[in-house]
Amino acid sequence: MKDSSKSRPEVEPRQYDRALREIRAALQTSANEIEAHEIVCGLLYERFDHYSWVGIYVVEDVELILSAYSGPEETEHTRIAVGEGICGLAAASGTTEVVPDVSQRPEFIACFPSTRSEIVVPIHGPNGVLGEIDIDSDWLDAFDDRDRELLETIAEELSGVMSGGA
Repeated sequence: MKDSSKSRPEVEPRQYDRALREIRAALQTSANEIEAHEIVCGLLYERFDHYSWVGIYVVEDVELILSAYSGPEETEHTRIAVGEGICGLAAASGTTEVVPDVSQRPEFIACFPSTRSEIVVPIHGPNGVLGEIDIDSDWLDAFDDRDRELLETIAEELSGVMSGGA
């Protein structure tokens, strides 16, 4: 389990660049969409100590279905209605949701008691939101602009895979 007893760990800017290069290279060799999701979740979880749980949900009709995750355990929330919780709001609006303190958002659906902040990045396709990257952190205010930029870039890469373009 990752140690969250201290403040958010410092992350060197080049760590974001390395992670993106590694993910792009791995996606080039992924056999299918599920494998691509597993690769992204695994690499993000391994590379960033402040990412306590990483999941990818896909949109099916009016629900988000958990496709892959990396973390200490699976969430009980493997299906979330579009529009519910932070994940559902991001899917409905198509915009990234950054929540520095989940206790301040009454719509937050707790996957883990230790979660203190969250970022959810939609994966856009030609006809709307295809899915999203959901990251929980055990640190308050864990996500900054570098996290957002990295995850939005990865979401673009996944869009190509999920839309059949990769």
